[in-house]
Amino acid sequence: MSMKKFCAIVRETVRSLPAEIRQHLRNIVIDVEEEPSEEFLREAGFTEEEIAAGETLYGYFQPLEGVAAADMLEHPSRIIIFKRPLEEDFPDPDQLRIEIRKTVIHEIAHHFGWTDRDLERFDNNPDPFKEKGQNPEE
Repeated sequence: MSMKKFCAIVRETVRSLPAEIRQHLRNIVIDVEEEPSEEFLREAGFTEEEIAAGETLYGYFQPLEGVAAADMLEHPSRIIIFKRPLEEDFPDPDQLRIEIRKTVIHEIAHHFGWTDRDLERFDNNPDPFKEKGQNPEE
């Protein structure tokens, strides 16, 4: 999948979230990168053994820290979605789209203070914020 198409799916995911969620995303930048570097993985807490075994990230939330309120717009929190790990683990285009959505939602949830443990209930739910009637197939 091209980077342009992948980014479009990420943007579509954000636009499709309920307004109650989107209104709290004004100070978040959502970027897409090809994949995390080994240095990035180390900084994220991965061990050398995990990196050597191919462990990686689908996304990462970088919170705003140590910035005065007046500077918040210049220094927003950041979410990074990593393209290659998602594509490698989910080669089916339909499943890839679902996993991109789950990853974006997972990282946004970290912005709201949810931990990975809090998010376990979403693991098998491809669209936890979808409202009834939003899907034309329903």
